[in-house]
Amino acid sequence: MMAAVRRVLALRNKFTSLTNGLNIYFNSRQSLRERTALRYVGTGVCITLGGFAVVYYQHISTPDKGQAASLRALISPLPAVAAKEQASVSAEDEEVFMSAHEHRFRLFSSLEYDGQLYMTPLDFIESVTMSEPKKKRFWRSLTKQDLDKILSDTPPVWKGSSRLFRNQRERGVIAYTEYLFLLCILTKPHAGFKIAFNMFDADGNEMVDRREFMVLEDIFRKKKEKKKDPDSSSQLDTAENVTDTTLLVHFFGRKGKSELNFDDFYRFMDNLQTEVLEIEFLSFSKGMTTISEEDFASILLRYTTVENITGYLENVRQSIPDEKGITFEEFRSFFQFLNNLEDFAIAMQMYNYANRPIGQDEFARAVYVATGLKLSRHLVNTVFKIFDVDHDDHLSYKEFIGIMKDRLHRGSSWGYKGEERFTSFKACMKKELTAK
Repeated sequence: MMAAVRRVLALRNKFTSLTNGLNIYFNSRQSLRERTALRYVGTGVCITLGGFAVVYYQHISTPDKGQAASLRALISPLPAVAAKEQASVSAEDEEVFMSAHEHRFRLFSSLEYDGQLYMTPLDFIESVTMSEPKKKRFWRSLTKQDLDKILSDTPPVWKGSSRLFRNQRERGVIAYTEYLFLLCILTKPHAGFKIAFNMFDADGNEMVDRREFMVLEDIFRKKKEKKKDPDSSSQLDTAENVTDTTLLVHFFGRKGKSELNFDDFYRFMDNLQTEVLEIEFLSFSKGMTTISEEDFASILLRYTTVENITGYLENVRQSIPDEKGITFEEFRSFFQFLNNLEDFAIAMQMYNYANRPIGQDEFARAVYVATGLKLSRHLVNTVFKIFDVDHDDHLSYKEFIGIMKDRLHRGSSWGYKGEERFTSFKACMKKELTAK
């Protein structure tokens, strides 16, 4: 009798090993739905075999309590398949309720520590400048020693620069909530940096400490708990239990005792925006000081829902036969303007209500009134040549605003709805966390 049980258990172990092996393979090769299905099939097989053993044993004997306990101990539940899949989430939760941001984070992340996935600085840069990873991602498990070594290489905030992420490359760890925070920074106008800082400065002392910054973790925890209402006294109690990351060490030091002032916070946000723009610009400039007007159009359109990009590029070639080029300062000023797009859209709507066409002079004036930025005449002309598809030398709301909202948020892959208005940094974070 026990020999039969042992044979069944040996067979179950073979299925467990097979399932684990296949899971490791499919984690890197197959889709989330297929991996989830595989895990459930493996679990079902093992449970079935375990159940068979119990039924078989009950049919041939009536064991005493000691024998029953021994049998229950032998027929153990299926062990966790992989550390990174520890959360007991149903297949429907994983597939249906995973936001676009979560999917993208998993797609580009390359590190795993203590059951959680992390990005490197290089992963983050690729995630916001590329449509998909350069190569297949295989999650590398970090030890405590690995993590300590990475964090020891993190510079303090006063040594930050617009090359921070490029300098750190793979020597850094970025958590999911920090990924959302960084995405919000990329689309935040400079005028909103103070609002973002004040959101964290809970006690109003013009300084942000580690516990105040960890409100990000609290927002994320509330979302994961399906917006249960924890008592207010525990709102920041997660700060002591969170794994140190590159961003936390950069802001608050290795011991977490430093505080962040507004000047350092502003510099970090400005540097990050500049770094991402430099990377995009340099990918087209090939070491030159300018990019072509056609390249500028390609950068603007590649994260939008525009289907006929070739038509827009051809429009630029014909309309600007003598290439002058777009400098980085012009490039940067245009994207600073895009971060103020909602305010500019209001000015554009006023022209629409008055039935006034938007020419280049009106466009430049609306940009300045709404954002305080002065775009060069050549840049304004280039924008018109890109988007004035009916060649009437005027821009309509549909021709420009709708397309640029997609580009600002890099299309639906970042989970934005085109007509939504972001009224605060906190609203941005909430939208990031709840985006589907």
